[in-house]
Amino acid sequence: MKTKDLAKLRTLSVEELQAHEAELKAELFNLRFQQATGQLSNPMRLRECKRDIARVKTILNERAAAAN
Repeated sequence: MKTKDLAKLRTLSVEELQAHEAELKAELFNLRFQQATGQLSNPMRLRECKRDIARVKTILNERAAAAN
């Protein structure tokens, strides 16, 4: 994820971030399914997807900590 993409994530609301996290988790599930069946064309996408989920969770946790 590029810096501009990270800046774009930080501008999203909490609800939008949660929706984005759900989309990423669904994508990760599909990627794992493809890997198990031997149809995964880009194995690095698994790693990228996991890291994107972690980035979204980090932003959500930062906002939760700032609210308290």
